[in-house]
This record gives sequence, C-alpha cells and structure tokens, in this order.
Amino acid sequence: MKIYNIRDIDGFFNVVNQCKGKVELVTGEGDRLNLKSRLTQYVSMAHIFTADVIPEMELVAYEEEDMNKIVDFMLRDNRNTIE
Repeated sequence: MKIYNIRDIDGFFNVVNQCKGKVELVTGEGDRLNLKSRLTQYVSMAHIFTADVIPEMELVAYEEEDMNKIVDFMLRDNRNTIE
C-alpha cells in the first residue's frame, strides 16, 4: 500500500508501534525494512522528510487488523492519500 502526505508523523509512528504484526517500509530498491524498529523510523524520517510531511511511503502490513489501523489513521485527515 502506498500512502502520501503524512502530516502527523508522531501519530503515524504511534499507530505503527501499536501494530501486532510486521509492518515494513518498502524502499525504492525493493528492500523491506522493519518500520517498527526505532532505527528504521529515524532513518526513514531523515531520508524522506520535507517540510514536516512524509510525501510518500510504500508499506506492507501482514496482519489485516494492522492494515485497518493504518488506513483508519490515514482517513482521519483528508489531506492524506492511500493507494
């Protein structure tokens, strides 16, 4: 799933940290990084941050409940986009 324009970055990572299963960030090269890892969160924020917004991320959540949590979070703010 691709998500765009994440403005509440702390809220987003709080939701990810509450997920029960694996949530992975897919890099442009196709590598998958554990997004629940603090190190990955810091590296991803430093790498894709522009003007307090994460412009685009591709995620894989392995549990349906976790995917629903992320989608619910994204839908709370209508400026976010999900594919």
